[in-house]
Amino acid sequence: MPGGLLITGFGPFPGVPRNPSATLARRIGVLARPKVGGAPVRVLILRTTYAAIPAMLEPALAEAPSAILMLGVASRARRVRVEIQGRNRTSRLFPDASGRIAARSTLEPDGPAARRSPAAPFALASLRRSGIAAIPSRDAGRYLCNATYFRALREGPPTLFVHIPLPPRTRRPAKASARPQRQTFAETLARACAEVARGLVVRSRAGGR
Repeated sequence: MPGGLLITGFGPFPGVPRNPSATLARRIGVLARPKVGGAPVRVLILRTTYAAIPAMLEPALAEAPSAILMLGVASRARRVRVEIQGRNRTSRLFPDASGRIAARSTLEPDGPAARRSPAAPFALASLRRSGIAAIPSRDAGRYLCNATYFRALREGPPTLFVHIPLPPRTRRPAKASARPQRQTFAETLARACAEVARGLVVRSRAGGR
């Protein structure tokens, strides 16, 4: 997929049997295709395991995507978070979905303390213009979201990680009404993120990060 857009989400993990980031990633992939000027779009749903980085993420990065939009769920968050950076750290307390604990407290022993995304301010503004009350975040955690972000930021193209909250519990369907239905928050977010994806591709073509 040289020169294309890579969109990633995550599969299930303990406590989250259906990861909404996977659903969102797939929907963004559909919405982004007509927005990126013919660039190929790949949606990759990563296993929520450390082994997924060499097995799934790194082969996708090796295909040299021109822009990368990464999605994950923050189970305690109440708002969409635009991650400014990925940090060179892991947790030795929490196992991944396979039960594995990180082998060390850093992701790259000789790597920098953090890698920042120059695209974060643009993405934050874009989401807000689309009606998403997103906030900036300097801490992507010590789990797979941070680990994959830190790794992807090493590559160089415009790269961004967006954390989403868990959706509210499903309510009983409303009675049929003749009134036009309002767009759901999930669809609003998908369309807003598709605009962010388009912007990442535009930044790449302009030689930016």
